[in-house]
Amino acid sequence: MAPSYIVITPVRNESQFLPLTIACMKKQTLKPRRWVIVDDGSEDDTGAIAEAAAASEPWIEVIRRGNRGFRLSGKGVVDAFNDGYQKVANQDWDFISKFDGDLSFDPDYFERCLAEFQNDSKLGMGGGLCCVQRGEERVAEFPSDPPFHVRGPTKIYRRACWEAIGGLRNVPGWDGIDELKANMLGWQTRTFQPIRLIHHRPTGNADGVWKNQNKFGRA
Repeated sequence: MAPSYIVITPVRNESQFLPLTIACMKKQTLKPRRWVIVDDGSEDDTGAIAEAAAASEPWIEVIRRGNRGFRLSGKGVVDAFNDGYQKVANQDWDFISKFDGDLSFDPDYFERCLAEFQNDSKLGMGGGLCCVQRGEERVAEFPSDPPFHVRGPTKIYRRACWEAIGGLRNVPGWDGIDELKANMLGWQTRTFQPIRLIHHRPTGNADGVWKNQNKFGRA
């Protein structure tokens, strides 16, 4: 039996790229049991785009949050994710994914990722390699990342690992804290290098240069 999975996608002002993510998700050879898109107070057409997709696909659900007036890195993303998680926490699923709304990926993306988990019972967290498109090539966005680090846009968690780490902390750096907790509990984490997807809005671009440099201690 194929594994079941849930996808939660927090989005804010992603009207440019969300249609690409929706189109790719609809083409998946192994579709999610549920896909919850959480519109975190967008000021563009993001919410309307998500609701149009949900109107034609019963496995897509949309939650719309109020507009706080600004993007809140770290905490805001996790708060939006957790709103979506409340909808599926008690449902039957084997894997859960925190997946961004600015990604393009192949039709067999999730099928291939979940096969990696099925081949390694100690693998608790994984995801594809975030890339930027350069001509005909998908080039790693962060080529110096260690193989155990799974980038925030593409996280997939085995349910047992997810429950062991207690979910996500709503603080900056949440996507390293979850890995640390998982590793301390004996779970392996890994980016699947051959499984590549396109990250249309490179990490930090939504926050602007100054906020991004400050967030990573470079300003």
